[in-house]
Amino acid sequence: MKRLVIGSKNPKKKREILEILGGLPFELVDLTQCKPVAEVIEDGDTFEANAAKKASQVALELGEWVLGEDSGLCVDALGGAPGIFSARYAGVQGDDEANNAKLIAALAGLPKEKRRAHYVCAAAIANPKGEIVASSRGECYGEILTERKGAGGFGYDPYFFLPEYHKTFGELPAAVKHAISHRARGLERLVRGEIFWSLCDQ
Repeated sequence: MKRLVIGSKNPKKKREILEILGGLPFELVDLTQCKPVAEVIEDGDTFEANAAKKASQVALELGEWVLGEDSGLCVDALGGAPGIFSARYAGVQGDDEANNAKLIAALAGLPKEKRRAHYVCAAAIANPKGEIVASSRGECYGEILTERKGAGGFGYDPYFFLPEYHKTFGELPAAVKHAISHRARGLERLVRGEIFWSLCDQ
């Protein structure tokens, strides 16, 4: 695996993944550097299913090694919502402001102890035949604030508060977030595995 394609068109997500995986012994590219591929319909019922589909479908189209990733926010008081629908919680894909507004409205009036939540990241690597050869999952726990703090990150980050750091993801420096986030943990587990490193020589 001399080159690994990040199977995403989300510029903020691509940037985070590139920053987290930078320095590894292969070339990292994203879909803007590849021939056009069909949009992947995220119709899986788990983060893992969506990540695997992204990796497999894009790998088959490109004939390359592909990293597929799916992530989202799960809020205890909402039964795990928005979950796999995090990016389109309010109806429009990627509308962070609308998604956050809906989330805060849904949690209105709930005390701090009932605002627990966690981010999830599932990642998978597919070979050029579309076969999933490695996968992982990372989680990061915190709580949802009533008002936004910080301008960093994206998605629900300005409302996702980590008590041990006394800051939201929106307030943390990128270097710190990339060391402790769900995406960092999921990707770190993926690249730490023996299977992954054996692929680097292929």
